[in-house]
Amino acid sequence: MSRIAQTFAALKAEGRGALMPFLMGYDPDLATSAEILRGMPAAGADLIEIGCPFSDPMADGPTVQLAGQRALKAGATLGGILAMVRDFRQGNDTTPIILMGYLNPILSYGAEQFCADAKAAGADGLIVVDMPPEESQDLAPFATAQGLDLIRLIAPTTGDERLPGVLRSCSGFIYYVAITGITGTRSATSADLAVNIPRLRQHTSLPIAIGFGVRTPAQAAEAAKVADGAVVASALIERMAASLDAQGRATPATVAKVLGDVRALAAAIHAG
Repeated sequence: MSRIAQTFAALKAEGRGALMPFLMGYDPDLATSAEILRGMPAAGADLIEIGCPFSDPMADGPTVQLAGQRALKAGATLGGILAMVRDFRQGNDTTPIILMGYLNPILSYGAEQFCADAKAAGADGLIVVDMPPEESQDLAPFATAQGLDLIRLIAPTTGDERLPGVLRSCSGFIYYVAITGITGTRSATSADLAVNIPRLRQHTSLPIAIGFGVRTPAQAAEAAKVADGAVVASALIERMAASLDAQGRATPATVAKVLGDVRALAAAIHAG
């Protein structure tokens, strides 16, 4: 059983949902992002999503775009992100790591080699934002061969006729995009979730994590209650960015502020 499956099964047995915080690899620099990554499990992260920066991130709002720009300026590469994961695994062999990015850098790296290297580094799953199932032949076979979960995005606009085809090629969990549009621009509504999560349940037994509209501890707790987990990205990046100095460099407060927010999110989910 994969780390992702084990984690969701254990949380289900405990009767609670998962917290999945996001960090952009190398934002604002390698050392700071690596320190945040190492501290997230103790702060309450059940799974961790690491962003692989790309110059044309079409699904991301201004907050995540700026994070990617800072990361690229700091020297981020796919190989560097995998090295971050490998270093993290030296002290943690249980928390699932999901890599989120876009297809172009993976193809430039070499899809087969990337999947082999990602598995060797200790990654557990991939979210490739701009790769629909119909166009996944260049990556999916290699991910499957390495035992990497290929996690699909499902949007509110994904119709019932399309759902079965999308879900057949998915493993690990379903990432439910709770809003239409880009990340960090508005919040999900309870009414929408109450309609769409049960609709998804009719088509899959995989866990469902809600993202793209979860910002506050209360929203995270609601998402984890309605589904199986909550993904929080833009709100954590904003807190990190607000802690930087005028030149965009980390300060002594940066890591503590981000991990403090992770603790508050985890406390809300656990209390729920």
